Amino acid sequence: MKGKDMANEALDWISVGYVEDLPEGRVKTVTARTTSICLVHFDGQWAAMDNRCPHQNGPLGEGSIEKGVDDQCWVRCPWHGWDFDPLTGKPPGGHEDTGQKMFPIDVRDGEIFVGLEPEPEAPRTISDAMVETFVNWGLKSVFGMVGHSNLGLAEAIRLKVGSKDLKYYGIRHEGAAAFAASAYGKLTGMPAGCLTIAGPGATNLLTGMWDAKVDRAPVLALTGQVQTQVLGPGAFQDIDLASAFAAVSRFSQPVLGGANAVELAALACKNAIINQDVAHLIFPDDVQTVPSDKPASHPEGRISRVDVTPSASDLDAATDKINAAKRPIIIVGHGAFDAREKIIALAEKLGAPVLTTFKAKGLIPDDHPNAAGVLGRSGTPIASWFMNETDLIIALGASFSNHSGIEPSKSIIQVDYDRMQLGKFHPVDLPVWGEVGVFCDSMAIRVKPNTKAVDQVNELADRWRIWRDEKTMRLTEDHGTGLHSAAVFKALSELAPDDAIFAVDVGNNTYSFGRYLETKGTQRVLMSGYLGSIGFGLPAALGAWAAAQDFDALKGRKVISISGDGGFGQYPMEFTTAVKYGMNITHLLLHNGQLGKISKEQRAGEWPVWETDLVNPPFSAFARLCGGIGEKVTEADQIAPVLKEALAADGPALVEFMTDAELV
Repeated sequence: MKGKDMANEALDWISVGYVEDLPEGRVKTVTARTTSICLVHFDGQWAAMDNRCPHQNGPLGEGSIEKGVDDQCWVRCPWHGWDFDPLTGKPPGGHEDTGQKMFPIDVRDGEIFVGLEPEPEAPRTISDAMVETFVNWGLKSVFGMVGHSNLGLAEAIRLKVGSKDLKYYGIRHEGAAAFAASAYGKLTGMPAGCLTIAGPGATNLLTGMWDAKVDRAPVLALTGQVQTQVLGPGAFQDIDLASAFAAVSRFSQPVLGGANAVELAALACKNAIINQDVAHLIFPDDVQTVPSDKPASHPEGRISRVDVTPSASDLDAATDKINAAKRPIIIVGHGAFDAREKIIALAEKLGAPVLTTFKAKGLIPDDHPNAAGVLGRSGTPIASWFMNETDLIIALGASFSNHSGIEPSKSIIQVDYDRMQLGKFHPVDLPVWGEVGVFCDSMAIRVKPNTKAVDQVNELADRWRIWRDEKTMRLTEDHGTGLHSAAVFKALSELAPDDAIFAVDVGNNTYSFGRYLETKGTQRVLMSGYLGSIGFGLPAALGAWAAAQDFDALKGRKVISISGDGGFGQYPMEFTTAVKYGMNITHLLLHNGQLGKISKEQRAGEWPVWETDLVNPPFSAFARLCGGIGEKVTEADQIAPVLKEALAADGPALVEFMTDAELV
């Protein structure tokens, strides 16, 4: 390179801008590769110095060139006022340093180049070793927000994204990342990751982490933390994250420089997967980039099979009870989803109605002859009728929520792989510890046709006719103040693909979904079950869509999210996340201008309706402004055609249904 000595010829010359970008007497921050540089234009000359002030790394390029008391001009740090010579980087004296590192500079044809040493191979860090371990244990997606106290960990994730070993989704609010990861875990049984900074980024995860914990969903929470040297006394964004996550996580540990970080990563994954719970790791800022030569961990030899066989005596007792029952019913919860085919086979052999909890809606499609729909507050009168008439309940993977309405006075066989769930709220006649699928296989062999049993399959057909006639009558209700939610879910029942994944929110829209939508095929439903958190719907759809990219069994499945205007208002900007990543999500928004469920509860409790009204933007227009599809429906005859078009769209679409808050 002309004018440069041999040493400079060995440098990499990186363009950082043009002379017209920086006036005389000014400084600015530029980046060469990943090196942050303070570019100086002073006294007709150009200079480039390390952008980081030695005192807390203040960015010199955001400062200014000012005269000192001796009329000498100095580059002044904007954070704490430390000074450096504009052209040499030397301090005026009295500093704790010997001056800033300077970089060679060359101006060619108005373009400015900075010379850097050839980039060395990046050292392997603790973060690299841990992220490699996460990947080995099955981590496929991370949701989060990159920030100042997680940059070393973020770099390790970035490298794995670049090698196609991970996917990363940058969200707009950490609470949405938590709900997305929770939904991902509920759908797949495998954890997704949540990446946050220290302090408020970490605490924003807590609601979604509680949702995952109480609904038994695996999640990896990966939170940044302040540097170890300022940990504890109360530095900026320093909070006690171990205490904050203690109650919500099954496993929570800080990653310290001397720790076996790879083993911590492995134990976090193992706890999340086996316990179906939240695992949390705290990454101090300075520890993230500590070099590590530890090999990554693998799950081989560390996880056992899950098909726990019930005891022979329990199987014998269950066989006797089932053979003697005249009106047995099967109630299935979300924990039984993996055994759905075996449950249906057993139901067919027994001629037993299958009632689902709301969380298990879709486990047996509503068009199956043995399906009785959802039991409980969000359910159908069909399920309630069979609950009242039964003489034996076979409860499989159900947690007996008070919303489900399982009658405790009935004779109950309860099967669960978690012994703590058996008889959790009240005694049951026969608690059976074992995996649901194994139990169903055993019963299918053992039970005999009962000639004295009632023909409940024909009764089911009769009860479905009664309920469908009732739903048809409700469609005629019109107060002149909006659409009937039953009409929305009738159209969705007909138009949604047989393998759709529904992510539902909280509120009257969810009650209506539970009552009116009839599932088919292999459709799945995701919800905030025990926590019942408003705002779950759209972030959960992000998680479901990501899972559909990661698992072959879910590929190509349509994701449909549903919320009211109250729920959508919690995380509306996540619609831009769906746009950014081209997520094929259709969101149904039932807009009634209020927190309709709360208004209803106030009336039921004989309270005045107070502070439940909402001021909303036109959400369909909002969706279009975000770069997606947005449609508004005000008339009943528009519902089906607009919904059909939105479901066929390739990318995020929002349909805003103007509904009547009273017609639920």
